Amino acid sequence: MQAKNLTGGQELLCINTEKVYDWVINETTFDLTLGDLELPIGPTGDPIECDDIVDNGVTCEVAPAEVDPIVVLGREDQEFVIDGTTVTLQLVNIQKNFDVTVFVELLPELGGATIEVGTVSFTRCEQVILCAPEGTDVDVTFTDLDCFVCTAICVENGTEVDELTDITVSVRLCQSIQSTFEVTLELVADFCAPRDMLPIPPCPAPTMPPQCPVIFPNGDDGDNG
Repeated sequence: MQAKNLTGGQELLCINTEKVYDWVINETTFDLTLGDLELPIGPTGDPIECDDIVDNGVTCEVAPAEVDPIVVLGREDQEFVIDGTTVTLQLVNIQKNFDVTVFVELLPELGGATIEVGTVSFTRCEQVILCAPEGTDVDVTFTDLDCFVCTAICVENGTEVDELTDITVSVRLCQSIQSTFEVTLELVADFCAPRDMLPIPPCPAPTMPPQCPVIFPNGDDGDNG
């Protein structure tokens, strides 16, 4: 085999990368019912009570689960007619696992701290149409993921620990979904060269702050006429 003649600093390269078969972005919102959570111990070492929490002081954070945040449950071939051409795409079933953490904000006289109450795990499933034949990977990336507490009732239990009940949370997410496959590409490319070093600026010369000759000194001999 003869080597190909290339110009300049170019070379014929083989690169391992991922080919994107399909890519969609979508947004969804859903509500969750978290159940009941007991209020935790506060900064003073005593259990937090309902009267310790500011009005509308129940908040939340949502994050993908640390284990198996995304699970592809299966895919099914389906035919579609697009621009007069019949194509085979896949109906992909995706399971997404999240953790929602609930917080309460204490009154200013108690320090105004935000205290974690508890974390609840939940699962949501969805279907999406992709060009994702068997062998491709389905990758989900959350470009935005947040939540807010819609309802939460604090119940005083007397000698028992107070608790939050009827907690409902609204979750909003924006996601990028891609189907990919690892490929090896052959291409002609130039090798990168390092950039020039930026010079370190010299020490600045001493400068004098601007004066205010309009008001001082004004040459007035003290006579106001």
